[in-house]
Parts: sequence; C-alpha cells; structure tokens
Amino acid sequence: MSKMPLIALSVLLFFNLAYAASTAPDNAELYFITPADGSVVENPVTIRFGLRNMGVAPAGTQVENTGHHHLILDSELPDLNSPVPSDDKHMHFGKGQTETRLNLSPGKHTLQLLFGDYAHTPHNPPVVSDRITITVK
Repeated sequence: MSKMPLIALSVLLFFNLAYAASTAPDNAELYFITPADGSVVENPVTIRFGLRNMGVAPAGTQVENTGHHHLILDSELPDLNSPVPSDDKHMHFGKGQTETRLNLSPGKHTLQLLFGDYAHTPHNPPVVSDRITITVK
C-alpha cells in the first residue's frame, strides 16, 4: 500500500477522534449579554458574549470543556458536524475574545452564537445561543 492512502486514513481518523472528544457538559449555556433581543442600536454595535459551565480558550488550545466563540450574522447555523466556515456570516473569535464592536448596515439583523472547540468544530452536544434580532438605526 502506498503512503498516500495511509496518510489520508490517518488524517480522517484524527478528525473523527477530535470531533468525538469535543464534548460539552449538558448544562453549558451560551447567550448574549448585550444587545438584548429586539434592541434598537447605533453603530458601532457592542456585542458581549456570555458563557456558563464551560471556559474560553484560544483556538488551537485543546483543554476539556473549553472553546471559543463564533458569531453567526444574518445566517442559519452551519453544519454542526464540521468546522465553522470563515466568511462574512461566520465570525471567529479564536483569540478567546468575549466581545466585539461591529459596524452593521441600517436595518434588521439576526445574531446567534456558536461555541467551537480548539479546531473550530461545534461541541457535542452543540453549545448555541438563542438567535436574536436587532435593528440598527
């Protein structure tokens, strides 16, 4: 057997084991401290993330019951069995940040938080906030 299929199999096994190990306690809770659902806000919008029963650690840091935040803006949740995409709808806070300030276009926006492990993969069970709606003046 050539080395290439063995390498591919090793990588696949690593990612399957990594996902299986990324568990979260059943009582983990992710939520918005600010803004509140239904808020009318002005730019820049300050968004503060809340977390209970887990800890925040930078991406790449593999410690049990920790991870980092992802902010989903005006979009549905991504595939919860794969790493969170990195684009303008899926913002990564891989340095362990717990708040951000954004300039958003005027109008209604939806916000949702998704907590990911060291490899940006959602925990099992997924740790997600309620989706909130805000209006930017």
